[in-house]
Amino acid sequence: MKRTSKLLGATGSFVLAMTATPALADGTTSGTQITNTVTVNFTVGGAAQTAVQASDTFTVDRKISLTVAEVGTTTTSVSPNQLAAVTAFTVTNTSNTVLDFALAAAQQSGGAGAHSNTDNFDVTNVRIYRDATGAGAGSFGAEDTLVTSLDELAADASATVFVVADVPINRVTGDVAAVTLTATAREGGAAGTLGTAITQTTGANTSGVDTVFADGAGATDAARDGAFSARDDYTVLAAAITVTKSSTVISDPFNGTTNPKAVPGAVVQYCVIIRNAAGGAVANSVAITDPLPSATTYLSSFGVSANTTVTGSTCNADGNVTGSQASGTVSATIPTLAPGDARGVIFRVTIN
Repeated sequence: MKRTSKLLGATGSFVLAMTATPALADGTTSGTQITNTVTVNFTVGGAAQTAVQASDTFTVDRKISLTVAEVGTTTTSVSPNQLAAVTAFTVTNTSNTVLDFALAAAQQSGGAGAHSNTDNFDVTNVRIYRDATGAGAGSFGAEDTLVTSLDELAADASATVFVVADVPINRVTGDVAAVTLTATAREGGAAGTLGTAITQTTGANTSGVDTVFADGAGATDAARDGAFSARDDYTVLAAAITVTKSSTVISDPFNGTTNPKAVPGAVVQYCVIIRNAAGGAVANSVAITDPLPSATTYLSSFGVSANTTVTGSTCNADGNVTGSQASGTVSATIPTLAPGDARGVIFRVTIN
């Protein structure tokens, strides 16, 4: 902070008056010169004399301050094998100068996540994008820019940053991957170029623009370190699918439908039951493929009935989706399977 002053004096009675530039709000731009002038009016022997003045000028120093905040207040729900899962953060330059900000996304290794949960896996292919449209969270798209820093962020300005990652396929409902985004202030530098690291001024006030770190403590960084961090996490919501298959002899050439046996020529009905465990995600486009045993022949007159209701371990004859058979393989698709629900597929063969 640079200061200059000037004072002129004279004897006699006087009146002190001060004039100054208007007081500026917190956040005055660094490098701004603030001048204050005092005026002294006085008389000698009852006669007014020429007023004298003194001025003081100081230069506003640089305050380095920033915040990083998770967008929203809940975890980001993801699915196993999901690509480009997005969580969003807002980076705000609360300094009194234009700055660059280096960005880094780090994975947590165990411990508490951001939402009363516990980190137990890592996402992959982690990268950072800057919101190109200003639409904010939920708007991630091809127009957004892959970045490692924010360039020339003005004082009091904010930018939305997306942390994007892929989720491994072998995760189950409730698994959590915590990630931390850290922004570190850098010298503004030239547009398009990340500025250099900033050093806080030590010792006494200087005649130039001094630097003071004024940031608070973030999720993983300390107060007054020129950086700020915030945490968010991905929580897996998976569909836990199980399948069972059973067969029932419907008839045979000798006993008909009375206590039929699995002899050549007998008709056998297969029941395939697909279950989705409670508490998980809806399973969509559940595709069933079932190659027929070589010792059997598909009974085309019965067809394939899919999406049937299930009672216990039995497929009910109320399917509303028709499957197919081609080249010895039965196929069917159940459009949706809700958590806690079970659906069946029925078809018949004859024993060769």
